[in-house]
Amino acid sequence: MNHDINIGALKKNCFRQSKVPGEFMLQMRVPGGLIDAKYLKVIEEIAQKWGNGTFHLGLRQTLNAPGIKYENIEAVNAYIQEYIKEIEIEMCNTNMESNSAGYPNIGPRNIMACIGNSHCIKANINTWELARKLEKEIFPSPYHIKLSISGCPNDCGKGHFNDFGIIGVTKPIYLKDRCIGCGRCAKVCKKAATRVLKLVNHRIEKDTCCCVGCGECVEACPASAWVRPEKKLYRVMVGGRTGKQYPRMGKMFLNWVTEDVIVAVIKNWQTFCANVLDNKPFYIHGGHLIDRAGYQKFKEIMLDGVKLNPEAMVAQRILWAETEYRSNINVKPLCDHPSPGGPYTPKSKVD
Repeated sequence: MNHDINIGALKKNCFRQSKVPGEFMLQMRVPGGLIDAKYLKVIEEIAQKWGNGTFHLGLRQTLNAPGIKYENIEAVNAYIQEYIKEIEIEMCNTNMESNSAGYPNIGPRNIMACIGNSHCIKANINTWELARKLEKEIFPSPYHIKLSISGCPNDCGKGHFNDFGIIGVTKPIYLKDRCIGCGRCAKVCKKAATRVLKLVNHRIEKDTCCCVGCGECVEACPASAWVRPEKKLYRVMVGGRTGKQYPRMGKMFLNWVTEDVIVAVIKNWQTFCANVLDNKPFYIHGGHLIDRAGYQKFKEIMLDGVKLNPEAMVAQRILWAETEYRSNINVKPLCDHPSPGGPYTPKSKVD
């Protein structure tokens, strides 16, 4: 067995180390989680020819082939050259070359997305089309980012637990002349959303302060008195993460913004990372990076040069809610209570 294998370089190349010495798992990117079914033949060939005959649907919607021997990685990289060209360069228009070296970087994780309004009746946006537009803004890059897109505030893509969670929202238009006064929209809003609708004198009144833009009223109305406008709008959650030590749910950064704003903001991510890390990239969750810089600095850089649409709302500050672990013995907390948007300060663990 060759003990000089550069695990870090292979990880960057999208090969994950196995518990079996000398074996690795390829992670093939599927931006937005949607590709032509013909590409299943690619992962099938890899799994059967170089892997152990199985493939794994990665939790970030990658196509994974485990059981690849180290000595076969070069052949696998050569084989996926055409796939990378068709997916990354032709479909997503990324600024990269396709060659026999395989994937150039794993820093930006695969962009996740639910099926969106290409299928789901509840979705407000086309998720996978947006994913492909954003792919070219983040990949390839040495700076890490986990990004998820959901078609509606149900957030099936779990954007609340990503560095960036982009959620499709809508501002439904109420056409009162069509309303038949049945109250179904108010009932579904009470049951499934934020209870902002009520039936008064056979017409609907809305408290706009707490509408989350889900569009449930549109789906519920039998008379099409509620309709989605053509203008697509988005919500952006930031700083969410899983993990052993400080898991937390993301908080709202932007609301009611357009696709142009989304693209412009994500374009600034690498600039933000380079600024905070002094142009020395290494693996760090986006949420931790925001903590290190502080929310105000994050907001300043991420919105630099971004033209906000009239409806846009920006969080002026973010108060994070994190888990603090304590044991049942006499110990100090692992960390001081964090300041808003700021980093934790380590403390000694034991008196």
